[in-house]
Amino acid sequence: MSERPVRVAMIGQKGYPPIHGGIEKHVAELAARLGPMNIGVDIYSRPHYSSESGPCDLQRVKIIKLPSLPTKHFDAISHTIACTTDALFRKVDVVHYHALGPGLLSGIPRWLAGKKTVVTVHGLDWQRDKWGSFATQVLQLGESASVNLPDRTIVVSKALRKHYLDAHKRPTDYIPNGIVPPVYRTPELLLKQGIDGPFVLFVGRLVPEKGCHLLLDAWGNLPGTIRNRFKLVIAGDAGFTPGYVDKLKAMAPAGVEFLGYIHGPLLDELYTNAEMLVLPSTLEGLSITLLEGLSYARCCLVSDIPPNVEAAGGNAVLFKSGDHNDLTAKLTSLLNDPEKRETLGAAGQIHAIEHYSWDRVTKLTAELYREIVD
Repeated sequence: MSERPVRVAMIGQKGYPPIHGGIEKHVAELAARLGPMNIGVDIYSRPHYSSESGPCDLQRVKIIKLPSLPTKHFDAISHTIACTTDALFRKVDVVHYHALGPGLLSGIPRWLAGKKTVVTVHGLDWQRDKWGSFATQVLQLGESASVNLPDRTIVVSKALRKHYLDAHKRPTDYIPNGIVPPVYRTPELLLKQGIDGPFVLFVGRLVPEKGCHLLLDAWGNLPGTIRNRFKLVIAGDAGFTPGYVDKLKAMAPAGVEFLGYIHGPLLDELYTNAEMLVLPSTLEGLSITLLEGLSYARCCLVSDIPPNVEAAGGNAVLFKSGDHNDLTAKLTSLLNDPEKRETLGAAGQIHAIEHYSWDRVTKLTAELYREIVD
């Protein structure tokens, strides 16, 4: 006899399908697997992110498009207010908020409609460079709310779990991000983009905490013999930070390609054919980009912040976070050592497949839903 149906409203992601963004990918991967487990999902979506609405190709999944104020400070919170209000009147058992800002409202469905609520913390968003003092204080309040207002709090890394235990003396549920099996592709679309030789890859939003400026500094300091052999490919675009992106493009030396947001087959081609992946971020929750790079057996060079160290599990080269000289030295060493890149890539792939699985992530999430509903 199958377990009784449960329905969950997902709030905090920009929308579906996941064009860009780690949270959007996280929600999409969960939704694809929850339906067959008799757990339906309503995914709230912002109009500027996706035009899709209504039933989608996923089992028991519906896309609900509601408006937002698409500005840096009001996009997320205005959409969260609209979604929370809508969810109060829907037949959903659980309202699942993603990120600290949306989590500020996680008490409302409990108090006004008796619905169970969950918050997933994907990172300490108040530490992001783009926020001013007021927004930072609001997000810090969101951190406190995320462990005091919902029925359960999920964190995506052990480093976050430790932070919540140290800072709030409260236990949380550790459920990491996951990966799907890699799709290897020959570089057909890359050739159309003019990328016809070996390259180093950066994937991520072009915001200061992702450290792309640090990578460009390091790249400009590489020996000319290396920069003549390799291109640097930047796959990402602005996250309400157009001035920062303009600065990146102005400082980029020759041999750097900016591709904008990339997803689908072209992203598969980038992961398949890159010589290595560089993740110079100063702030992460648990990087899906890093997990994907590992899954494709790419050599990964990452900053030594705790979430990156945790995700890599000893199978990446670390450099001192924020130190472009150390990054330059590690880049130079790895680009001159193809055997080391291959060895690290193979070991990293085994680690990623063994420890990070969306099927396992979904199973743990479904069990949490049923614990609080039953």
